[in-house]
Amino acid sequence: MTTLISKCKNANKPLVVAGCVPQGSQGLKELEGISIIGVQQIDRVVEVVEETLKGHEVRLLSRKTLPSLDLPKVRKNKFIEILPINVGCLGACTYCKTKHARGHLGSYTIDSLVDRVKTVVSEGVREIWLSSEDTGAYGRDIGTNLPNLLNAIVAELPVDRSTMLRIGMTNPPFILEHLKEIAAVLRHPSVYSFLHVPVQSGSDAVLTAMNREYTVGEFRKVVDTLCELVPGMQIATDIICGFPGETDEDFAETVNLVKEYQFPQVHISQFYPRPGTPAARMKKVPSNDVKKRSRELTSVFESFSPYQGMEGKVERIWITEIATDGVHLVGHTKGYIQVLVIATDSMLGTSASVKITSVGRWSVFGEVIDGSVVVGEAPKQTSSEPQKQHIQNQVEEAGCCATDSCGACACSDVAQHCRPERCEDIPDAPQTSGGVNHQEAVQQSTLVRRNVEGSTKASKSNAARSVGKEQQVNVVTRRGVNVDTILWCGLAVSFAATVALLVLLTGKI
Repeated sequence: MTTLISKCKNANKPLVVAGCVPQGSQGLKELEGISIIGVQQIDRVVEVVEETLKGHEVRLLSRKTLPSLDLPKVRKNKFIEILPINVGCLGACTYCKTKHARGHLGSYTIDSLVDRVKTVVSEGVREIWLSSEDTGAYGRDIGTNLPNLLNAIVAELPVDRSTMLRIGMTNPPFILEHLKEIAAVLRHPSVYSFLHVPVQSGSDAVLTAMNREYTVGEFRKVVDTLCELVPGMQIATDIICGFPGETDEDFAETVNLVKEYQFPQVHISQFYPRPGTPAARMKKVPSNDVKKRSRELTSVFESFSPYQGMEGKVERIWITEIATDGVHLVGHTKGYIQVLVIATDSMLGTSASVKITSVGRWSVFGEVIDGSVVVGEAPKQTSSEPQKQHIQNQVEEAGCCATDSCGACACSDVAQHCRPERCEDIPDAPQTSGGVNHQEAVQQSTLVRRNVEGSTKASKSNAARSVGKEQQVNVVTRRGVNVDTILWCGLAVSFAATVALLVLLTGKI
């Protein structure tokens, strides 16, 4: 953020900064002289931009009611709607700055969220991502809960499975009492079998220092229950390395937890003291030790082959974007595993069966085998930049320090595997309108123009050029024959003339 601000200032560009940082750290030196908007003033962004363009500095940071869900917006990806279900949280993690900015929990009503779902489905959206600082805490401030909301939303999804639902990040404490109800929702054909549940540490001592309000055993219960009750369930998690007070023994417990479950994706970060948080006042672990632990855990994580065994399987995927290579389309299985396929742009916003041809560390590659179940195209709209196949951390969430697609913060969302023995993929029964299985993330934007369709035209063009070259060769060859004939005739005439001249000279002599 500070880098972008510096670039804009150096280029003398008008600048508006919005979100958690200006709300939670209003006194930052980098924010001096620029316009800022707080987390609950986004509906006045047009006014702020207009005043900033006039050379005025505007600061809107007062808190008010929840922003409307129906504010006009341009989606980064026209097929994906990011829907915030609440703001703030009920936790008080000692390292987190987001609570300072977002405040206490504030949930939208079920009716308002259901109405928004109906609207975006009618607009052609193919994926709905529920975003939140803590999805599991939804409704506790308004007398309801997450299962009630999920069931109400699922009831409005198209029966042909043309629109899929992805549930956002949730901390362990608030879903423990609803595990069976949430598992039932995750089994629904139109809901991705994926959940991002940050553990942050495998040590109870460290979790206590973080004030995370759960134990490692309770985290295990969440993962084990969901993996047992939901076929093909994928779990994502986060780890903070080097939290103040973390010993080598504490870190070893974290490494063992990751090894045990072999999550296909883990958001690994090094502890950074956020100003004004209790953790910033704690005794820090030496930076060299923090970096060493981060490298070790990353090495362990990257040694896993989470998608091994998928090759040759047939999976149903939902295709929503174009890969950054400009060649592949990006789809996700029911478990939100990313699948890259080569197909025409007309398949964007559709569902198709694919055969997995090869697997990589972050995604798998597939081949479309049944054409596609076309579910209609969303209204056209320009976007800006396609998603990276990383996946590793890709989160785009409306409102948290991380975002809802795979970010590396305590409030993000990414697709990940549980340990194999607990989360064995279970083939889905054949379905008429679509299938179910793994799928992938990632959040993204501008649909880049690809060369897939152009390959046919290019081949035709190359063929035409090839024919043209042959014709040119033939013409040159034919011309070569004519020139040779003329030369031979010229030589014959010259020879005859020479002979005649010799005869005449001989006669005179």
